[in-house]
Amino acid sequence: MKIKTITLALPLAALLAVSPLQAGWKGGKPGAGGQGNTGTQVTTALSDAEAATLVFMREEEKLARDVYITLFDQWQHPVFNNISGSEQRHMDSMKSKIDKYGLVDPVTDDTVGVFQNEELSTLYRALVDRGNASLEEALHVGGYIEELDIGDLEEAIAESSHADVVQAYENLERGSRNHLRAFVGQIENLGIVYEAQLMSQEEVDAIVNSATERGGKGRGKRRGGR
Repeated sequence: MKIKTITLALPLAALLAVSPLQAGWKGGKPGAGGQGNTGTQVTTALSDAEAATLVFMREEEKLARDVYITLFDQWQHPVFNNISGSEQRHMDSMKSKIDKYGLVDPVTDDTVGVFQNEELSTLYRALVDRGNASLEEALHVGGYIEELDIGDLEEAIAESSHADVVQAYENLERGSRNHLRAFVGQIENLGIVYEAQLMSQEEVDAIVNSATERGGKGRGKRRGGR
């Protein structure tokens, strides 16, 4: 995953670099899971870049979950509670791949707001500070996180050569698109037009004006038909 610099719409206009955590591996080699077991199928090792990205995505999904848990406590808006549960499932999906490929899980402490990756820890605090300012800002934080996830997942998909990992990322990206639709819908319910924060406006509009996706297919009501 590429190191990217992102600009947050924060009072201090903080610049935060979000970079992948260096993965640790069991047995000194990534992706060795299953290779030492006689009679079991050999799992092809991940590249160093793939392994680092997988470990990073595990914590980035935790970032989303933790921010939404915190903002639900602040505002009691059901969208944060609903989506935090989905983010937990995203975390679990990444954990299953980490286990399969013999990587070391970065989430050694599942406490809300605790991260091994210092950049994600800093980003968590900045997003919570922004979201605590008002419900409108909190909903925009949700949009920001989902745009960030979509971009990072697209990069992760492009770099991976393992079909099962790609499928897991695609499932997460589909979920993130649905989450973005949900946050934008809530913002528009406040009479506010949502403006893209990281993606292009055209990309965001294409997502939020298309149908909710279920099981990999775009089915369900379009936002205009609510």
